[in-house]
Amino acid sequence: MRPLLLGLLLALTLPPFPLGFLAPLVLAFLLGGGFRTGFLSGLGFWGLHLVWLPQSFTALFGPWGAVPFLPLVLLKALSFGLLFALTPTPLARVGGWVLLEWLTERGALAFPWGFLGYALLEAPGRLLAALGGVYLLSLVVLLFAWGFQRRLWALLLPWGLLWLLPLPQAPGEERALLVQGNINPLQKVHGELEEATYLRLTQAGLEAHPEARLVVWPETAVWRIPQGTAEILEGRFLLTGLNLFGPNRAVLYGEEGILAHYDKTRLVPFGEWFPFREGLGGVYGFFFRAFGLEGLTDRIPGERTAPLGPYGAMICYESAFPSVARALAREGARALVLLTNDAWFGPSFGGRQHFALGRLRAVETGRWLLRAGNDGITASIDPLGRAVAEIPSHREGYLLAPFAFRGGQTPYVRYGDWAVGLALTLFLLGLILRERRPGWRNR
Repeated sequence: MRPLLLGLLLALTLPPFPLGFLAPLVLAFLLGGGFRTGFLSGLGFWGLHLVWLPQSFTALFGPWGAVPFLPLVLLKALSFGLLFALTPTPLARVGGWVLLEWLTERGALAFPWGFLGYALLEAPGRLLAALGGVYLLSLVVLLFAWGFQRRLWALLLPWGLLWLLPLPQAPGEERALLVQGNINPLQKVHGELEEATYLRLTQAGLEAHPEARLVVWPETAVWRIPQGTAEILEGRFLLTGLNLFGPNRAVLYGEEGILAHYDKTRLVPFGEWFPFREGLGGVYGFFFRAFGLEGLTDRIPGERTAPLGPYGAMICYESAFPSVARALAREGARALVLLTNDAWFGPSFGGRQHFALGRLRAVETGRWLLRAGNDGITASIDPLGRAVAEIPSHREGYLLAPFAFRGGQTPYVRYGDWAVGLALTLFLLGLILRERRPGWRNR
């Protein structure tokens, strides 16, 4: 029971919950124990961290929507159990935990959720992500936990400083109009996109804020650029998602038509593409019928990550991947733009959690992030990770969003996931030393 409760408490240290400052203290109790401890703590952690999945899917699809939650939580808990079983010392576990996070960002079934580094999201110490990304933040949290497990209480002072240091201002000289259509996601799947809503909101927004030079519509907002768009834009640029058959596309539109496009490279497993479909066709068919989504087909992934002019477009799920934003910055993007449809999260806290993950991409790359969501969260994030402008979710509207073009490369953009190499070193060192500390027990 104790590991299960510790897992629940650990989940409360990650967004959208406000207890991030407790993360290393909770983790200090989880640096000991074996498979049983890892599996039970994983059940508690992932059960709460991902509880938005049954909340949102049952609201959209009825009771059958809760079914995918159970195998996902069991698999994630099993990964914790294996991690704990394969790390016989606290130091090895510190390094192994970060390695596990890094591995979950890789491959076609990648699901980069639940990283410990997000515990620092509301702390000024999140600026360390500009040096080594979210993996460096995770390593910092775990090293503090390792110190507290060894009763090095003097570490409370530097941990506290990570939460108290002041942040400088980050002026945004440019202005963009972000449009929030608030279209039902099931309505969008069936092709009812309500293009008129985006034209109406854009016209009203530009009449109120003519200084905006860029307009942003969300993911899969329209089938094509609607007739009359150019007259409303009057020479401004539009960055929008297109709901095509095949790729999930973002386009940059100007006076000369579509200037550039980007196809989403990181598709949502079991949402935008369906693994092992040949063998599981009957299972998929059953759930598609239960969800009212007959005929759902796989999306086609894009071939490479590339910016649209000065804008680095990310589409929904991609904002959870540090590697996507980093690649955009390396390719010359001077501002990040996230097009998303978080209406799928329904009444749960999943949308707020997804929003939190994207905020750290701004810090890692040193870029402003403009976020246009179908039903929210629509916001402007500065390069220090602060939401400087935001409008309420679950209603249509528009936001005049400040931002700025930023050049250069942060150490993370330049050198990448070097913190993972450090974690690997600690993992191997922990295996070699096989140290024994108070509180360590194999189970």
